[in-house]
Amino acid sequence: MIIKSFELNKINSEKTNFYLFYGENEGHKNETIENLFNTNSNKNIYRYDEKEILDDTNNFFNSILSKSFFENKKIVIISRAGDKIFNIIEEIIEKDVKDIKIIINAEILDKKSKLRNFFEKDKSTICIPFYADNLKTLNTLVNKFFNEKKIPISQQLINLLVERSRGDRQNLKNELNKIEAYIKNKNKINLEEILKLTNLAENYNISELIDSCLSKNYRKTINILNENNFSLDDSILITRTLLIKTKRLYKLLSQINNDKNVESIISSFKPPIFWKDKEIVKQQIKYWDLKNTEKLIYKTNEIELLIKKNATNSINILTDFIISIAFKTNSGT
Repeated sequence: MIIKSFELNKINSEKTNFYLFYGENEGHKNETIENLFNTNSNKNIYRYDEKEILDDTNNFFNSILSKSFFENKKIVIISRAGDKIFNIIEEIIEKDVKDIKIIINAEILDKKSKLRNFFEKDKSTICIPFYADNLKTLNTLVNKFFNEKKIPISQQLINLLVERSRGDRQNLKNELNKIEAYIKNKNKINLEEILKLTNLAENYNISELIDSCLSKNYRKTINILNENNFSLDDSILITRTLLIKTKRLYKLLSQINNDKNVESIISSFKPPIFWKDKEIVKQQIKYWDLKNTEKLIYKTNEIELLIKKNATNSINILTDFIISIAFKTNSGT
């Protein structure tokens, strides 16, 4: 059954156990999953990557189907999913398991997708497409945030925050969270403060670091790393930024494989690529292909987990990883 992303109030999470959230808007998907299933406070959350399930299907089934007296309903979230997992999901649905909720977080799925077609047509499942946020939506989110905090803000500052979110709701949310912590005992905020808070007023910033890294600009990558004293929180933000930009690159390369018109694809890409970023994106396209970009996505997720488990050594782990990407040729990435 299809439900639009603006019709989320129609969902009764108690009555439905199988969900497909697909599309490019990761921020909106994550926000919806949290709001519907309270994932931040629920302890019975099991998170999987599609590749992890495909590599050991038996272990996956044993894990999610095993019962415990200390658990109520399990919530299983499967990320980076596609049609390869279709048969496994179909088998789970056929078993008619009552105490498990399966949430599949997929990227863009075309109309021929088996997974998408099944979830759209089956009345016992829910399928929701999540398209990129437009500027109006992001403006509304910023306005709502500051209205709730009762802090006046100019349209100039709103535009600045929206532009720096790069059309991604999750990026915007990250910046608003930093602002929320900063204004806890304040009743106003100015342009200079926002510039500093968003880490974009420095000589070098996280976004520029990742752009240089993906462009194989080894010298500039080293300079940025040397000019900054990154913290553990920065390490997580850097890996998330790398993941976002690598996924964007993967989507661009997928479209280029079909169309070949690089200029046209970059110009029409959603969310929009700002004019000042177009040249750097072109450079990244020259150095990467689909296979190696996909490998980097998986490796970045592994590095993020490693950083979280080794907080005291997080900067060294991250630095080695970033340098290795910038230094290696495409064939060695």
